[in-house]
Amino acid sequence: MKIFHTPDARFENLDGYNFAPNYTIIRHDGQQDLRINCIDEGSGDPVLLMHGEPSWSYLYRKFVAPLVAGGHRVVAPDLIGFGRSDKLGDKEDYTFERHVTWMSAWLLAKDLTNITLFCQDWGGLIGLRLVAAFPERFARVIVANTGLPVGTGKSDAFEAWLNFSQTVPEFPTGMIVNMGTKRELSTAEIAAYDAPYPEEHLKAGARQFPTLVPITPEHASVKENLDAWKVLATFSKPFLTAFSDSDPVTKGGEKLFQDRVPGAKGQNHVTINNAAHFLQEDAPEELVKVIDDFIAANPR
Repeated sequence: MKIFHTPDARFENLDGYNFAPNYTIIRHDGQQDLRINCIDEGSGDPVLLMHGEPSWSYLYRKFVAPLVAGGHRVVAPDLIGFGRSDKLGDKEDYTFERHVTWMSAWLLAKDLTNITLFCQDWGGLIGLRLVAAFPERFARVIVANTGLPVGTGKSDAFEAWLNFSQTVPEFPTGMIVNMGTKRELSTAEIAAYDAPYPEEHLKAGARQFPTLVPITPEHASVKENLDAWKVLATFSKPFLTAFSDSDPVTKGGEKLFQDRVPGAKGQNHVTINNAAHFLQEDAPEELVKVIDDFIAANPR
């Protein structure tokens, strides 16, 4: 398995992002070292911010300062294949279960406990598997525009995205994020989402993610996600949904969590208005308040 590192120079002078690299080394299959980068700022109990496809921790740049000012430790990793974290040579190197294994090793290496998780898109697919694997490490969970599919089908919007992602000659990372927001990103912001990928082959992870969503019974990871749902069905710690009002891919997905996760009962679930798939770009201040209020309303 070939491993690539994006040159550090690609991350200099990015708009709104001046965080130093913070690498954790994990072992892949007991043989190869992989570097996972994360933002790690502040002190206190951690707020774990998990990004999805095809973004990276840049998505949370506006969350860090206000959450740190509120007394939280902010931890926002770059998934393998994204941001400053290592990139692999082939699409087939990326699987759902490998992503879970890699991030599980990272979580244990960081030894995070009393975690408040905020997760969106693939950050939820992977983050919720972490909750299921290590429920004792999580104090609270907030899910936003995400799900944990078990092979029961797909929406027209996801079908269009899947087809686009596999056929577009050059994968336009920054423009994809821009297409998933209500507001128009600046040229500098779009460039920042492109920064980790100076060459097309470094986008293999982003290309592969849509094919890994278990939308049919034949997909890999259906059984593992069903097993995770069994744990979530007993998860009684505070669990909040904060989906946006304008995301065709995940629209209505909050109801499944509200109905099936015991910790979601009685919570003040919110809808983020005038926000699209990447609601972190459309409503960062509102989401920071949601996180702060949720932690304050549900002390340990």
